[in-house]
Amino acid sequence: MHLDYIEPVFRPPSEANSLILQVTNGCSWNRCSFCDMYTQPHKKFRPKPLEQIEQELKQIAAAGLHYRRIFLADGDAMSLSFRRLQAIMAFIRRYLPDTQRVSSYCLPRNLLNKTCAQLVQLNDMGLSLLYVGCETGDDLLLQKINKGETFASSLSALQSIKSAGMKSSVMILNGLGGSRYSEQHAINSALLMNQAQPDYLATLVVSFYQGEERFQQAFGGDFVALQPLQLFTEMQLLMQTLALQKTIFRSDHASNYLVLKGVLGRDREKLLTQIELAIQQHPSVQLREEWQRSL
Repeated sequence: MHLDYIEPVFRPPSEANSLILQVTNGCSWNRCSFCDMYTQPHKKFRPKPLEQIEQELKQIAAAGLHYRRIFLADGDAMSLSFRRLQAIMAFIRRYLPDTQRVSSYCLPRNLLNKTCAQLVQLNDMGLSLLYVGCETGDDLLLQKINKGETFASSLSALQSIKSAGMKSSVMILNGLGGSRYSEQHAINSALLMNQAQPDYLATLVVSFYQGEERFQQAFGGDFVALQPLQLFTEMQLLMQTLALQKTIFRSDHASNYLVLKGVLGRDREKLLTQIELAIQQHPSVQLREEWQRSL
């Protein structure tokens, strides 16, 4: 069996055991200055033909393979029209009827052309989890990283997801504002999450595996990367400001020095204790070495 992937293909850590079904190539926005995932010429955005998607699902079914979960790649599957997504979900139900959950990355702008009723229908067909890279809740930083979003647009998208009965998994980038904007990044990101109350929240450390030059140019030249202790202090402020009710929190991506897991707000004090121990460089707290953080 052969699936026609256009490499590289990325997925959230929690989709490690999922079928990765590539329904688009690249990202329709692809202007975020911190992201190098889809910058290669062969990763220019385009939808995969429906006929090809159906053929791949037929192959999987014919091979007798079963998947509980499917992730729709690449970085922007929700940019597809409702009709195309509806067709893809119909194929999945036809050929892999045992699938329990389908998920996708989602830029907030991708929901502007979809009604609540359409999102409800997609949810009913099994597309029930959307990964939303908010990155920050600070409007100045959103502008500096060329995200093309605002606090308001991110909140609107997360509210639409919730209204449709879908679940949201939000990503915030620890250290995105550098030393100059660390405090406002932490506070405004927490305020966005407090209003949205996502089902899942994950923090990653902003990293530049192909160098900082592109990011620095867009940022305006005043970005100074945070050192580990500064990252912990920013995380501490974020955690202190968060007022979440039952959000599953993870800070376990490979980019993180400090691994944190819990449910907010139930485990907030426990997580704050772990962060404080990391700030104090207490030997009981195990941190990742630099070599362990490479992707």
